[in-house]
Amino acid sequence: MHRIFVRLVAIVAVVSGTALVNVGTAANGPVDVTLQGPDGVALKATYFSPGRPGPGIMLLHQCNADRTSWASFAAKAAERGYHVLALDYRGYGESGGDRFDTFQEQQPVIDQKWPGDIDAAFDWLISRDGVDRSRIGAAGASCGVNQSLLLARRHPEVKTLVLLSGGSTPPAREYLRQTPGLPVFAAASRDDGDAVNGMKWILGWSRNADNRFVEFQAAGHGTDMFDVERGLPPMILDWFDARLRTAPAELTKPAATLPSSPVEEFWTALTAPGGIERARRIFDESRRQDPAPVLFPEGELNLHGYSLLQEGRAKDAIAVFEMNVAAYPGSANTYDSLSDAHLAAGNDEDALRLAEKALEVLASQKGLNPEFAALVRESAEQKIKQLKK
Repeated sequence: MHRIFVRLVAIVAVVSGTALVNVGTAANGPVDVTLQGPDGVALKATYFSPGRPGPGIMLLHQCNADRTSWASFAAKAAERGYHVLALDYRGYGESGGDRFDTFQEQQPVIDQKWPGDIDAAFDWLISRDGVDRSRIGAAGASCGVNQSLLLARRHPEVKTLVLLSGGSTPPAREYLRQTPGLPVFAAASRDDGDAVNGMKWILGWSRNADNRFVEFQAAGHGTDMFDVERGLPPMILDWFDARLRTAPAELTKPAATLPSSPVEEFWTALTAPGGIERARRIFDESRRQDPAPVLFPEGELNLHGYSLLQEGRAKDAIAVFEMNVAAYPGSANTYDSLSDAHLAAGNDEDALRLAEKALEVLASQKGLNPEFAALVRESAEQKIKQLKK
């Protein structure tokens, strides 16, 4: 009877950006709450109370799911003494907000609206009775990875992060670089595109020697890994037990006092005026020490190469794409991109040879998204047709 009443109050009462519900510290099981975003959009979340004082954890879901993807983990975290809040982003699950057909349409909402929504949920969580406001953790899957990093950037109360199968924006990576006191647990699976290299690269921006990366072979994407690798949720909970309960009040160790990582050195060189040759030397030296270094994920270096092409720097773009081919020789897209750069530079023979190589590699490349594979094939075939006229 009491549990039902608390649930109903949590669902319907909303004022000034936070839910009018006082769940206290009683362990009543999961309680659904309705919050307000800064512009009044209704946001749904589920609160898991441990029934006793303890740290808090924010859970941010992947973009092909909603907050329920964290439900089992959240319940186990509450059993261990954590106050946990799982949020539906606007446009997802039970939250209000527009739904979009394409990522491009949704991107402005992600950039402009999601941070305020997540802050509203964060403020609600730390206002609960019994929450240790100085020790908050955050866990994000897929698109929740970047949101978790940006949450920590805005709120120094976040003392550790768990990141599953996602990407990051430059501001998020810069925060990680500047905050070596923040320990990060990351995980990804080899069957999930370039997620393993992407997560390794994100960790490469941090100077915290305590970071941990866990790699799986066939576990899927984000929180889907929990169903395949049953040991992963307890591993994450153990991480929070060790890194959050006794976390310092402030994250110390200024970045300037610690040596930079190879990832940081490479990208600093790559983006500096005239630094591409130095970046190539760092890449080659890294490969001599490790046959498969992750100084960059394929997609990130590909984007950088095309930004150089847009600036009219075809020669520099060629140098960048050549590194991508060397690092990812089994990817048809790396050859197609290098072909584009040679075409822009007027090197028609090289452009034709590389477009044909892209089709050759594409024929045997496994695990590639069919829609993306079709785009690579179309791009290469168009260049071949154009160059063979």
